[in-house]
Parts: sequence; structure tokens; C-alpha cells
Amino acid sequence: MAVERWTDEMLDEFASSVSEMRNSVSELQNSVSEMRNSIIELRDGVDGLRITAQALLQVAAQNQQKMDLFEQEIELIRRRQAENDERFNVLLEEVRYLIRGNETDRN
Repeated sequence: MAVERWTDEMLDEFASSVSEMRNSVSELQNSVSEMRNSIIELRDGVDGLRITAQALLQVAAQNQQKMDLFEQEIELIRRRQAENDERFNVLLEEVRYLIRGNETDRN
């Protein structure tokens, strides 16, 4: 078994390799940290969108309820108008009848 001695050049190369690996690990840690921050920002954005969507859905539901009530009120007004029109027509017919009666009494 032969023992190999390290030369200064070999030690320098090894130190350089270790330094490069250290830099690579440091860069990787920075990348992971940046990705973690991006994920956190993305989650915050998604949460904000979720809250906004829920608020918009609530507003839409409230507006739909108002529209439903408005349509019910319009239908009620239409029914009342139809009833009033019918009453008016009955009264008009009675007035016409009375006018005809007075015309025949004069003749």
C-alpha cells in the first residue's frame, strides 16, 4: 500500500474545490430562501384573492336579494295597477250607464 503525499499544488486545488463548493452551497441556500419568500408572497396573494372573491360573492348575493325584492315590488305594483284599472273601468261603465239613463229621461 503506497502512501501518497499531498503536494502544495494538490492542496491548493483541494482548497479551491472546497471554496467553490462552499460558494455553491451558499448560492443554493440563497436560492432556496428566495423561493421560500416567493412562495410566502404567492400564498399571501392567493389569500388576498380569496378574501376579495368572497367579498365580491357577498356583494353579488346582496345585490341579487335586492333585485329579487325589487322585482317582487314591481309585480305588486303591476297587480295593483291592474286592479285600479279594473275599478276605473267599472266606474267608467257606471258613469256611461248613468249618462245614457239621463239622456233617455230627457227624451
